Amino acid sequence: MNDEIDDEIVEQYQSPVKPVELSKDHKFSFRCHPEVACFNACCKNIDIQLTPYDIYQLKNHLGISSAEFLAQYTVPFEMDSHGMPGVKLRHVSDENPACHFVRDEGCSVYTMRPTACRYYPVGLLSIRKEGSPTDADSFFMVKEAHCLGHNEANELSIEQYRIEQGVTEYDEINREWRQIVLKKRSAGPAIGKPSVRSYQLFFLASYNLDSFGNFVQSEGFKDTYLLSDETYTQMETDQLVLLKFAFRFLKQVLFGEMTIPLNPEAESKRSQRIQSTNVE
Repeated sequence: MNDEIDDEIVEQYQSPVKPVELSKDHKFSFRCHPEVACFNACCKNIDIQLTPYDIYQLKNHLGISSAEFLAQYTVPFEMDSHGMPGVKLRHVSDENPACHFVRDEGCSVYTMRPTACRYYPVGLLSIRKEGSPTDADSFFMVKEAHCLGHNEANELSIEQYRIEQGVTEYDEINREWRQIVLKKRSAGPAIGKPSVRSYQLFFLASYNLDSFGNFVQSEGFKDTYLLSDETYTQMETDQLVLLKFAFRFLKQVLFGEMTIPLNPEAESKRSQRIQSTNVE
């Protein structure tokens, strides 16, 4: 068996993820376009996790509610061993692992494509090192055997590629949510396993933004939390404001970071219910 065949066999069975942390200044060559022979191949076998901003952009682009988008185009999965809920893009069918949005001419939602699609073939890894109060981003490369985009003479840094692909906006808006997920994973047993109710609220606030907006505007929510009329109006008219509030709400629900003031009467009733439950 000659060396060329050996290399092909090794490449076939190696993971496409190159386990080397890279900085944003790392340079690589890559370009994807319709004239590349493998065009659309990566969209024919997908495993794409969606972020809150991905869903916000896609459901608005399609002109449907977040609940409709979740039902039609996503499947749930567990992000960790404790069952933290995530969502991925649904395959066309169990027999066909292609993306619903791929067409012969390319992606039909290209301008609103998800974060993971924008990054490919770069992967983002957020790490909070021991003793550090904040997380730091590092990157890695994904080199799949079928992808010929790496052979294109188009050298640029990871940071240049992020800007070119319009992913910086997505990262900026999703950063607080990623920090919530990272804190939950890194804390582990230290903060205990969240309740089923907490995970239901996590799913609602992260992915089903329209329904979360209805929840926030409900009488029960307004009786519980002290927010100005102006804040409620902003959340009702601007879903990006609502999404950022959702992250703030999750920090309070999951980690007890009390930045949303409670109505004293509601807090008193809550304490009485807890005491009553303990007595029973």
